[in-house]
Amino acid sequence: MKEYDFYIVPTPIGNLGDITLRALETLKSVDIIACEDIRVTQKLLNHFNIKTKCISYHKFNEKERIDKFLAILNEGKKIALVSDAGTPLFCDPGAVIVEELRQHGFTITALPGANAVVTFLSQIARDDEDFLFVGFLPRTKDKIENILLKCKTTDLVFYESPNRILNTLEIISSSRNNPKVAVARELTKVFEEIIIDECDNVIKYFKNNLVKGEIAALVFRDKNIKNDVDLDEKINVLKKKNFKAKEIAAILSALYNLNKNDVYKKIIEDLCKN
Repeated sequence: MKEYDFYIVPTPIGNLGDITLRALETLKSVDIIACEDIRVTQKLLNHFNIKTKCISYHKFNEKERIDKFLAILNEGKKIALVSDAGTPLFCDPGAVIVEELRQHGFTITALPGANAVVTFLSQIARDDEDFLFVGFLPRTKDKIENILLKCKTTDLVFYESPNRILNTLEIISSSRNNPKVAVARELTKVFEEIIIDECDNVIKYFKNNLVKGEIAALVFRDKNIKNDVDLDEKINVLKKKNFKAKEIAAILSALYNLNKNDVYKKIIEDLCKN
């Protein structure tokens, strides 16, 4: 098997049995393991009796670790990068050192393995393959609404914390007129749970059931808008030109191959909300 200087190694997102044989072999064979929290990674290493030395590498010390890692690699040693759970560089540190190492000509490879997005989506039936993953949503309502507005024609996937999920779902429901959503918690763990329903129903469910564990969620695309056009912008432009709702629907359906009744319905719904 070809050897590399730097290995990006996924670790289980909950069930330790999900680690791959290649990941275990890599973690045993390298000289250093760079990890977010040594205490978290040490539990994994102890479970599999791995004695490799660990060095902390997290979002607060990414840049200052560069020289140390370069020195280690220049000695001919090898480094593996892990995050607390899942695949590094997915909402986890790693981008800074990977970019730096490529510029210095070191060889890098990534091992396949656990990832919350893939684990989540593999259990959700969707109309199309495309989706947009945005990591953790912003904390402000305006920024969340802006993302939702831009992602009406594709499935939107994001991570969220249990203490913010209800507030986020309420923003989604009001902004997108109670869309269909999927919310997963405790993926791969004993109490794994995935709820797929209209947003308001999911809100009611979680108000009556304690929310624990990290969360992955999906807002399904608006099925009434099948074109990649920024419909809201086009509607607003025509409104400013004093076109009536039926006229706007007819124009946009002709120009962008949209269903005229769906466009008209959307205009009326937006008027009622405003």
